[in-house]
Amino acid sequence: MDPFKQMSDWKKNMDHFFGENFWKDFEGMIKPNIPQINMYQTENEILCIVNVPGLKDLNQMHIYVNYATLELKGSIDLENAHGTVVKEEILQGVFDRKITLPFPVRADKISATYKNGLVFIQLHRFIDESSRRNKVEIQPLEDA
Repeated sequence: MDPFKQMSDWKKNMDHFFGENFWKDFEGMIKPNIPQINMYQTENEILCIVNVPGLKDLNQMHIYVNYATLELKGSIDLENAHGTVVKEEILQGVFDRKITLPFPVRADKISATYKNGLVFIQLHRFIDESSRRNKVEIQPLEDA
């Protein structure tokens, strides 16, 4: 008897009962995302703090911003790790993470800094010139 076939059958039954997207809700609990981020929003700015321990070469991390999506690519590698793992809570490995931002941001006004294992990404709200509130002047009509 193949135990993996039984697990596969069990998963198919669960998918059939709960729907195919049932397991996606649990992916973050089973395998947390790396790198971990905190995001803070004001009316016109977003600050993302990204946890990247062991980053020695800043060129090894790539940050891309496209309208309302932040993409982080790179690798977390703790070189000093030797021996048999007893406890491992610091997540490491290659990452490619896309984060949806709360609003579109300007491509020309982005900054990123690094200090003590944290990358600070400052983003500014994109305001479309055509969507701004414009005051309309009332013109008097001549009596004809």
